[in-house]
Amino acid sequence: MPLSDREKRLLEEMEAALLTEDPRLVSALSSKAPVSPSRNRIMVGGGLVLLGLITLFGGLISQITPVGILGFVIALSGVITAISSISAPVRGPRKQSSRSSLSARLEQRWDNRSNEE
Repeated sequence: MPLSDREKRLLEEMEAALLTEDPRLVSALSSKAPVSPSRNRIMVGGGLVLLGLITLFGGLISQITPVGILGFVIALSGVITAISSISAPVRGPRKQSSRSSLSARLEQRWDNRSNEE
């Protein structure tokens, strides 16, 4: 179902308000972001897991216990690195006041829209 002219106009007004309130967010969402540090850490973690498993199996095949333990430690550190980068994304400081004013204005517009119909 396509948007009506009024809904399109309201959407454009909200986009303009968002652009004035938080231009960094608009630029971050509109541009293609380069590879993030967390993605690099996931790749490093995956590489460490692979290296650790190869070392672990090498220790098992050669029957040298310290090599197998070292492989396990390397794989474990890779898993920890990957999980920590997934669970804790890098975020900058937030401006709470601008979000609350934008939220209040959007709520007011929604109330006005509901009252008009």
